[in-house]
Amino acid sequence: MMLDYHSLLLALGVSAACLMVTLFGTWYSRRTDSFLLTLVIALCLTVSGIFAYSSYTVEADVMGASIAYTFLMAGFGTIYAASVQFRSGTRPWITAGAITAASVAFGLPLMIAGFDGLGFIVMNLATAGLLLETARQYWRARREAPGPLIGMAVLYAATAVSFALCAVVLIDGQQWVLGHAPDNWAENLNIAVCIAGMTGIGALSLALHQWRMATHHRHEAMTDALTGLLNRRALFEQHAHRTLGSSTAVIVFDIDRFKSINDQHGHAAGDQVLRLFAEDLTSGMKIRNTVARLGGEEFVMILDGVLPGRAERIASDISRRFAARETVIGEAVLKCTVSAGVAVGAPTGQPFETVLGLADNALYEAKRAGRDRVHVAGYLRPVDLTETRTTA
Repeated sequence: MMLDYHSLLLALGVSAACLMVTLFGTWYSRRTDSFLLTLVIALCLTVSGIFAYSSYTVEADVMGASIAYTFLMAGFGTIYAASVQFRSGTRPWITAGAITAASVAFGLPLMIAGFDGLGFIVMNLATAGLLLETARQYWRARREAPGPLIGMAVLYAATAVSFALCAVVLIDGQQWVLGHAPDNWAENLNIAVCIAGMTGIGALSLALHQWRMATHHRHEAMTDALTGLLNRRALFEQHAHRTLGSSTAVIVFDIDRFKSINDQHGHAAGDQVLRLFAEDLTSGMKIRNTVARLGGEEFVMILDGVLPGRAERIASDISRRFAARETVIGEAVLKCTVSAGVAVGAPTGQPFETVLGLADNALYEAKRAGRDRVHVAGYLRPVDLTETRTTA
């Protein structure tokens, strides 16, 4: 029986080592999901603990039990830290170190003092608690990738139960001192669950990485790299099918004389101006809106749930705020302005592209009237922001 159990432990160790190499290769190829590297380190510690424990099952001694206990607790503590890192993005090493130090300080003296049964009870209960908490972390993050994350949570929870059963059997038999590795039905069940769980968790971790990579690529495809706003493709994908009513407005902005900024100060200065204007578009908004860069120096804002005249005031406020900015380029100080066109959907509804076209035409009228102003589709005269600032 011990030989069979010893062989299963070796199989578990080899399986975990292969998974460690696979996860490391996956992380190294892209180096995006740092939680995978933390899992690799956790598996390295766990594999060391498994092989140490495997040796202990053949030749029981206090040193072997202590080494196996320390590596296993460090491994399971780091597995939990990796789950916290995945969900919250925090660095894992303080958490992993604190868990390892606490568990070693509590259980290792029992091993050294000869109460190895109590030590194994502490190890099993602590491992069960850490795995349950790991399952909870992935469960809480399940919205990101429901399939892989729910599967990982279930497998971690099942493995936690198998460790808890090992502790319960030892407690029920009052096996405080063993002198050898525990040998009962719960241990055999635990090793079988660990082998199955290791395989499943490994496969799901890889699936989760691929899921995240696909999401990342989609985000990149839909985001303007310079400003971080939605790009034209994303804007039309999200809104082209919409019919806009009278409470939805579209504002198109265009930075005035942008070509001269590039010509006189360089494209780096132009990029800085674009980023600053993008900040103005996204800061301080308390109503539901979508902001995108259409291309070049042209931006669009979609406002939902606005009262009549509100969109014009928002466009004017953004234009004034941008005009008040001073952009330092080397020794030069730039002050830029922007023109805007506003269009509102019809009470009976209008296609998004129709309203966008009306806003674009209104922008053209604002440009033709002298720039640095807001024009509302249907109005006879653009709002001259220069005059408004002078009056104010």
